[in-house]
Amino acid sequence: MRYKVFIKTINIFILILLGTLTAFAQKTVVTGTVTDARNKQPLAYVTVGFAGTTIGASTNNSGIYVLTTANLAYNKIQVSFIGYKTTTIIITPGKEQVVNVSLTPDNRELEAVTINSAKRKKYTNKDNPAVELIRQVIAHKDKNRPEAYNYLEYQAYERMNFSFINVSENFSDRKFFRKYKFLLDNRDTTTAPGKNLLPIYLNERVYDYYYSKNPERKKTKVIGEKGVNYGSVLSSEGVGVYFKHLYQDVDIYKNSAVLVTNEFLSPISDNAPAQYKFFITDTVIVDGTKLVELSFTPRNTNDILYEGSIFITLDGNYAVQKADLTLNRKINLNWVKEMHINLEFFKNAEGRYILSKTTTTADFGASKSGKGGLFGQRSISFKDYKFNVPRPDTTYEGQQEITSDEVKHRSADFWSKNRQDTLSTAESKVYDNIDSIGRMKSFKRTVDIVNLIGFGYKQVGPVDIGPANAFYSFNPVEGFRLRFGGRTNIDFSKRVLLETYVAYGFKDEKTKFFLSGIYSFNKNSVYKFPQNYIRASFQRDTRIPGQELLFLREDNFLLSFKRGNNDKYLYNDDYRVSYTREYASRFSYTLGLRKLTQTPAGSLYFNNLNGGVRTSAQDLTSTEASVQLRYAPHEEFYQGKVYRKQFTNKYPVFTLNYNHGFKDVLQGQYNYNSVSLNIYKHVYMKKLGEADVWLEGGNTFGQVPYPLLTIHRANQTFAYDPISYNLMNFLEFVSDHYASVNIDQHFHGLLFNRVPLLKKLKWREVASLKSLWGGVRSENDPTTHPSLYEFPKDGAGAPITYALGSKPYVEGSVGIENIFKVLRVDAVRRFNYLDHPNIANWGIRVRFQFIF
Repeated sequence: MRYKVFIKTINIFILILLGTLTAFAQKTVVTGTVTDARNKQPLAYVTVGFAGTTIGASTNNSGIYVLTTANLAYNKIQVSFIGYKTTTIIITPGKEQVVNVSLTPDNRELEAVTINSAKRKKYTNKDNPAVELIRQVIAHKDKNRPEAYNYLEYQAYERMNFSFINVSENFSDRKFFRKYKFLLDNRDTTTAPGKNLLPIYLNERVYDYYYSKNPERKKTKVIGEKGVNYGSVLSSEGVGVYFKHLYQDVDIYKNSAVLVTNEFLSPISDNAPAQYKFFITDTVIVDGTKLVELSFTPRNTNDILYEGSIFITLDGNYAVQKADLTLNRKINLNWVKEMHINLEFFKNAEGRYILSKTTTTADFGASKSGKGGLFGQRSISFKDYKFNVPRPDTTYEGQQEITSDEVKHRSADFWSKNRQDTLSTAESKVYDNIDSIGRMKSFKRTVDIVNLIGFGYKQVGPVDIGPANAFYSFNPVEGFRLRFGGRTNIDFSKRVLLETYVAYGFKDEKTKFFLSGIYSFNKNSVYKFPQNYIRASFQRDTRIPGQELLFLREDNFLLSFKRGNNDKYLYNDDYRVSYTREYASRFSYTLGLRKLTQTPAGSLYFNNLNGGVRTSAQDLTSTEASVQLRYAPHEEFYQGKVYRKQFTNKYPVFTLNYNHGFKDVLQGQYNYNSVSLNIYKHVYMKKLGEADVWLEGGNTFGQVPYPLLTIHRANQTFAYDPISYNLMNFLEFVSDHYASVNIDQHFHGLLFNRVPLLKKLKWREVASLKSLWGGVRSENDPTTHPSLYEFPKDGAGAPITYALGSKPYVEGSVGIENIFKVLRVDAVRRFNYLDHPNIANWGIRVRFQFIF
């Protein structure tokens, strides 16, 4: 019996042995030792891998490695290590074999990293091991990004806070501030060493993120949000969006990131070796993995670049394990004393390094002494990563971010479970403190004063009175003009917005007025994104034909001062009804109906020749339907209570307008069609700065008089306007077909930063070029068709309105911005059509602006 058991055991052993041998016969197994060719000592943490693949391993402390693969196509191994020449060795696929390797030191590399304090060599990329390492990092970027996975998901916790810096502790003892003692005594001395912080803003978000690579789709689902509440006087959400826009997400694997409205080039961007100097400054071992610390600094300290260090793995993946980035302190940047970005990564089960936390801190210092200013911190922690776990298509489809009012009312238990970072003692009191001051009358009065100075409106209960800068103005037709108006706010209604004003001109002795009503189909606010509202309005007022300024109201007091002759106006009776709908994709449309009656005023007239007899028309009425389609990818807003401001980004904005005029409908006098397309693009140009580019074209179909043609945007004020022609006279050019290109270039001190005095002043160069092509077809030319209104002439009978000829209208400017940090001054030159009467060949234009 024992004999039979013994024979059976031997048979099983033989079968297992044969199976094992067969398995080994189907694999390639390479083992060996890596040594230094000079001293024969073993080398630890050397990267050994199958050539042309991501399959690799590192040698242990004894220099031993083991490589295994079932792919019989791999017939080479590659051995590489910093400071040594890379070696490639041919192997035999499908066999177990021993391959010992002796690495030869690269003497040129060793010399390049040797620092001789007595005689330092000039920095060069050639034969520089630090540069060779960063090029490996660049070459492996795509596979190290989390988006290299087909599917990716995680949960993130985001926290953003802002604090006043080093507010004197004596403030709470002063009579005016005693009522705010509970706020002023809530100090944080641990977050930023050497700074005494007074928290004033806090916002937290928890969200789930889903990513699909093919096709590429992203979805963010907010599951919790909590923020301070300043009450009705200030939009906390709007403040949060603005602060977030100042320091956006920094993905080190992307070529660049936009911080404080400027584009910063990543130290591992494709072009990094040409922009940065790299130095190997340390080697460390973290969790058994050898890392090289690479320090970097800008080649040109005037360029908008980082300085700092990154830690690179030597496991064959050349991944970033940690990054510490600081804004180059010598760059021409306003309002930011210092900014730091810290990126931390963890090693997942597959040996890949994935972002675990990002922290951005900024000191918006009011002075170099550090006695005041604003300190901000934004941190995002990531957990529960899942890789290559596909979800149903419905997970990724639809709008990119999903949120609701429900997520803003999560319980304390929810936050205790989902905060990946605990709040400091001072932070934990912010919510209650800000909620308290938001209800204080003294705080509301202070915000009212700020709104009056900054935005021109004074809140009186459910009504905002203003704008203050339009209360008084003057012009040649109306003389002294007084205006008083206002609008309702959200204390009146979130869904209904009413606006009105009454104006009176003491010269023409006419009363003007405006009435507007908006009803929003959104529950929150008329201006809340995405907008969905209907609007009706009537306006009886004056207007200058062709004046369409980008940033200022036409009746702003400062715009009363104009150059040249400025007495051709229109009295308008303007009835409008429109419906606007926005979508989460940033596509929107507006459908409109309009009846407009234009009556000439001042020295303007509507004359024509009917049967050879000159007659004057009292007014011109047009009735039209319109459609506007707008697409602004990834657009963000600063969302105020009753207004919003768009932030620029790198994506183009498309606006298509179509209008159809109806004859004999509501006294409409003409049938016509007009279409126009405007494309706006903010272009980041690295060393050359950035540019705003406008491309526009349009066409009017049908026979109409000149007031219904395109009257090109002119500017006779002394304010510089980016979209208008600053040396073109009002009503100087009209077209029924046109195309234009406008470029406004900001160089960020490209030249001035090399001049010591100008660099100290932080002045920056700007330039612009504007060109306009167009013309009037014979069907709309009053000299061919006398029944059309004559183009306006001056008192001597000389024409002042023209159609563009075979050459474009061109003007350009050069200037200086950032004077006192808020002023831009341009010298503008007009290059052609210089024979027109009363035109300016050149001029100085000024603009106030807030820029970083």
